[in-house]
Amino acid sequence: MNDRKKRRKKEEDEGAKEGKKKDLTEIITSLLLLEEQQKRDQEEWDRTVEEEKQMFQENHKKKTKAMIDYYSNFQTYYNELEDMDRTRRKRCNSASATTAAAVVSAAGASEFSDGSVKPGGGARRLWVKDRSKAWWDECKKPDFPEEEFRKAFRMSRKTFDMICEELNSVVAKEDTTLRAAIPVNQRVAVCVWRLATGEPLRLVSKKFGLGISTCHKLVLEVCSAIRNVLMPKYLQWPDDESLRKMKDEFESISGIPNVAGSMYTTHIPIIAPKISVAAYFNRKHTERNQKTSYSITVQGVVDPKGVFTDVCIGWPGSMPDDQVLEKSALYQRANGGLLKGVWIVGGTGYPLMDWVMVPYTQQHLTWTQHAFNEKIGEIQRVSKEAFARLKARWCCLQKRTEVKLQDLPVVLGACCVLHNICELQEEELDPELRIDLVDDEMVPEIPLRSTTSMKARDAIAHNLLHHGLAGTAFL
Repeated sequence: MNDRKKRRKKEEDEGAKEGKKKDLTEIITSLLLLEEQQKRDQEEWDRTVEEEKQMFQENHKKKTKAMIDYYSNFQTYYNELEDMDRTRRKRCNSASATTAAAVVSAAGASEFSDGSVKPGGGARRLWVKDRSKAWWDECKKPDFPEEEFRKAFRMSRKTFDMICEELNSVVAKEDTTLRAAIPVNQRVAVCVWRLATGEPLRLVSKKFGLGISTCHKLVLEVCSAIRNVLMPKYLQWPDDESLRKMKDEFESISGIPNVAGSMYTTHIPIIAPKISVAAYFNRKHTERNQKTSYSITVQGVVDPKGVFTDVCIGWPGSMPDDQVLEKSALYQRANGGLLKGVWIVGGTGYPLMDWVMVPYTQQHLTWTQHAFNEKIGEIQRVSKEAFARLKARWCCLQKRTEVKLQDLPVVLGACCVLHNICELQEEELDPELRIDLVDDEMVPEIPLRSTTSMKARDAIAHNLLHHGLAGTAFL
């Protein structure tokens, strides 16, 4: 009897064990199935992401190729126009020279026959119209008020003289038998006054006692000299030591480490171009100003003092900020690995990338994200205020200019170099000249282009909040 009970109990225990083993097997099988399903889902997700990534890259390449082709055709067209214009000027100059030679010959023969001019005597200076240079003659005098000089040229006489000295070897011309060469300081003054005031060439002509075409030619010549001589010296990417100091200064401003520059893109109004009008059409400015507006872009990176370290000038005004960035030398430098370990801070118009740090743009931000945006806004403000001073100091950037579209990059580059010189020389900007800068930022089609940067931004935001460095104005 006892043996039967023991046997039954043993069978029951074995049955229970078998049931548990079966249940465990089912659980393990379910887990394996779930893991397999999860693996398949992940592979499907990865495949989808990869397809979207390839599609984006293909579209990006197509857009880039289309824009490069467009710009190449645009440059070719303007080169052809310039060649035609140069040929026409040569013909005009040749005809003028022939006429001049005939008049000089006739005048010389007449004077020699009258005995009024002896052989070997001084030659008469023809071709120079007598214009009043009273205002410029006053400006040149040592006792001319410094305040008035600064108001006219946006800089002190000392800074102006320094610029003249550095440009002397490139700008200076020699006297000819028909006329005396325009002095270097007057050449530079014509250019600087024109950029500073934005006044039309006929007023520049009256101020300096020169012809309108001469003034136009001087502005372009001096701007070209500034680009070739002064830009390599006063507008350049910082070396390692300067970069380290800039990082420290930006970190002291915001608490965000490894920031190498603050980036901003502004628009310069232009007259409607003769070709590719749609490319230069600025829809946002047209809506705000209630009149058709066209523009070209200027993208700049500045240091903590508002001095430009990189500029990209001349892309059409219809292009959003992220596309302008992709066309810039800065973007190529980053792709070459020269910006590893540093951040360039931009606004919401730029995408988040491995080297570009931007604010959070999604809705319903957390306190941490709000606080981060407030601190990064302090860095953004540096570049925006620098561009505001640039446009306030050089008023030609605020109005549509008479300069041809193909010459504008040289003029705008000269303005950026002169801005740097004034900032480095600590030239104060007249408070009456200050302006409010308004540029519309459009969120790019793909605002997040780097998961690594997303994690880095989140880590910086939490670190700022954890160490009590985050902003609190949003509260």
